[in-house]
Amino acid sequence: MAAVMARRPIAPGILRLDGWLLLLLVILMGIGLAVLYSAGEQRLGLVWQQTARLGIGMVALVIMAYIPPRLLQLWAPWLFLAALGLLLATAFFGVGRGAQRWLDLGVIRFQPAEAMKLALPLMLAAWYGRQPLPPGWRDTLLGLVVIAVPAGLIATQPDLGTAVLVTASGLVLMFLAGLRWRLIGLMLAGAIAALPLLWMNLHAYQQSRVLTFLNPERDPLGQGWNIIQSKIAVGSGGLFGKGWQASTQSHLEFLPEPHTDFIFSVLAEEFGFLGVVVVLALYGLITLRALYMASRCRDTFGRLLGATIVTMFFLYMVVNVAMVSGLIPVVGVPLPLVSYGGTSAVTVLAGFGLIMGLYSRRRFMDGA
Repeated sequence: MAAVMARRPIAPGILRLDGWLLLLLVILMGIGLAVLYSAGEQRLGLVWQQTARLGIGMVALVIMAYIPPRLLQLWAPWLFLAALGLLLATAFFGVGRGAQRWLDLGVIRFQPAEAMKLALPLMLAAWYGRQPLPPGWRDTLLGLVVIAVPAGLIATQPDLGTAVLVTASGLVLMFLAGLRWRLIGLMLAGAIAALPLLWMNLHAYQQSRVLTFLNPERDPLGQGWNIIQSKIAVGSGGLFGKGWQASTQSHLEFLPEPHTDFIFSVLAEEFGFLGVVVVLALYGLITLRALYMASRCRDTFGRLLGATIVTMFFLYMVVNVAMVSGLIPVVGVPLPLVSYGGTSAVTVLAGFGLIMGLYSRRRFMDGA
């Protein structure tokens, strides 16, 4: 199996797409649409909307696969500044329910914070790809500043969950760049020391989420309702599940947001433990294939960028599954390529397009 998965991409130099990774992504998206149809109360309109968004994501994947690595490195600062500008625009003109997280341009409505999940690793990979590694104090401090600015803007929306994940994407890349353990220890010590200050600056609803995570039964009909109902859905699926479209927690409206943040709960209730294992195995295969491709990239820029993108894809999945299972506080992170949503799906697929493009050019000169 490993030998087959390691074959060259389909028509290298022509399509620049990897057949195995593309197949795995399509299967995952197909499962997502099937679960969405059930979670969305059999509304075909919802499924067609998501299909269109995934189609846009596939177009983005193909476009990104064709961009030469040299251009990516040249454009990285400008793409980062553009994403930063969109975050600033969101602070003044953003819309949303209780938070300014979206930009509404009339024709389209998107979440700029999702674009930063790709722009930040691209910027850092372009920088560290030109510097001697492992990074020293100067390059480490510069990287932390580049991370802190967009993370701070996202946190003020407020969207603490996305801010933490954007920060994680930058720190993951710095770790992969060979950040010294002494510096890692100092940063961890500083983060732990800052926890009381962070707690005091959290919004009331964010503090309530943390307290509810520690004890959901403190407010079972209020703040604790979501996670209690989610755990009931996950546990009631048993070994084989109740069957497709037979979930009671979502169809009887006990489960909140069943088609977005809590779609994994619907999957677990309808397909049971075996269905969950299949889906998690699919995520694992995608991660392993993409990591293999990233490791074969010809330069530091490609390896850092590819490995960070796929690591964050896997981390998003882990955070969502842990969230709906009650292992971490609810942070509003969608399940990649399964939850309903356009900006997240397009960003994820564009990231895999970058990996395919970098991998397919591993035997050619940059710009080929």
